[in-house]
Amino acid sequence: MDESDVRDRLESLLEEHRDLDAAIDAIRALPGSDQLQLARMKKRKLRLKDEIESLRDQLLPDIIA
Repeated sequence: MDESDVRDRLESLLEEHRDLDAAIDAIRALPGSDQLQLARMKKRKLRLKDEIESLRDQLLPDIIA
């Protein structure tokens, strides 16, 4: 993966993370919301966050002083 591929993938994941966050908020607002569905969505959101951080690390490697 070159840098532009990483940036494209990162932007895609950030958008999906935002969309998932909005969906979770919408489901929570409904009376009698499905707790299992919410749990699955939250797990997916955490996996996305981990992948986002991994891609950011690829773009900005640690600098050891």
